[in-house]
Amino acid sequence: MSGAAARARARPPQPPHSRAADRWERRVQLGAHPVAYPLVRGLARIAPVVRVPRVGVVVSDAAIARAVLTDTTSFTKTGPGSPAALWTPVVGPRVLLNMEGAEHVALRRALADLFTPAAVAELCTRVLAEPCAALHDRLAAGEAVDLVPVAQRAAGAVIAGLVGLDARDAAGPAFAAATAVTGMVRLRRPELTPRQVVRGRAALAGITAPAAVAYRVGDPATVPGRMRELGLTEREALGAVAAFALTGTETVVSFLPRLVALLHDSVLLGAVAADRGRVDACVEEGLRVTVPSPVMLRRVAAPARVGTVEVVAGDRIVIATVSAARALGGFAPDRPHPPAVRRIWFGAGPHFCLGMPLATAQIRIVLDAVLDAHLARPLRIARRRVARRVLVPAYRELVVQGV
Repeated sequence: MSGAAARARARPPQPPHSRAADRWERRVQLGAHPVAYPLVRGLARIAPVVRVPRVGVVVSDAAIARAVLTDTTSFTKTGPGSPAALWTPVVGPRVLLNMEGAEHVALRRALADLFTPAAVAELCTRVLAEPCAALHDRLAAGEAVDLVPVAQRAAGAVIAGLVGLDARDAAGPAFAAATAVTGMVRLRRPELTPRQVVRGRAALAGITAPAAVAYRVGDPATVPGRMRELGLTEREALGAVAAFALTGTETVVSFLPRLVALLHDSVLLGAVAADRGRVDACVEEGLRVTVPSPVMLRRVAAPARVGTVEVVAGDRIVIATVSAARALGGFAPDRPHPPAVRRIWFGAGPHFCLGMPLATAQIRIVLDAVLDAHLARPLRIARRRVARRVLVPAYRELVVQGV
């Protein structure tokens, strides 16, 4: 039996009602990446690790991916072909996105208490309570509501609150700035062109310029204020603001409508609305299926072996998180995640996503508003369209309405 046939036979059976959810998720992925998505998923059927000319060494297996992510001696986020090559020209050299070693650990530790469960719960409640109450009332009244702009405003408002901006004024610009930059990224291109760098900086200036005020005020409850307290320069603090906008808006905007769609298509909205003890499992499984970071990049710093493939310094590692996570099959919230797969979409090791608690807190509060409305008036998807040619797969429109 071939390796591909064995993996197909080992794939878990599809749970009831998951096929409709899977069909729509495939449309979302293909809308974003009509060529790259089939290529990456096809490589996973060939072997766990494949060297692809002009792309890099593609890893599709969760255990191997986790080993790469946790080995920061052999594999790094800095240098040509790494995430730093994309982001440093736009956000500067000293943000968590592009740091390694002791300096990275120190900055992460200094910012950590901004992301404790208590801190993110307070921030999300303060920023989102009013708009989520309005969302509930609109849905409960039978109004058709597009969840995409709702998610955009929510994610932008939370990031604005985190970095010391007025959430009402900065929510829209935060998301727009992030998409303006990420929309220029291509898997086959290891770095942005000089013209794209200029455009990226200009796009982010709309949120970094107001954040300079937060830096000068020095409020340690904000990212700029905390970084000033640490002795970082204003430019470095504003780079961090830009980095949080890049990483903290688009993924949440993608996920929230897709999670509601998964619950709807799997005929689980009513069951989860009635039993909130199932919400956490649904969020975790939704993250696995939608994969907030479909691909992660690393550069080889020292000769190593990735699976059965020998790599040398300078090689580019492309971790196909979408394949590693999706190997379990379709949306099934009651199925546990094996250790190798668990939260691999947030990374692993010292670079595990610092903002994970913030993302899940805002997801939970918006989802609760939707579920509460479903109890008052059962919701259905009235209309949806997938987004085309975007970095993070998403719906362009997802309209829900009570019946």
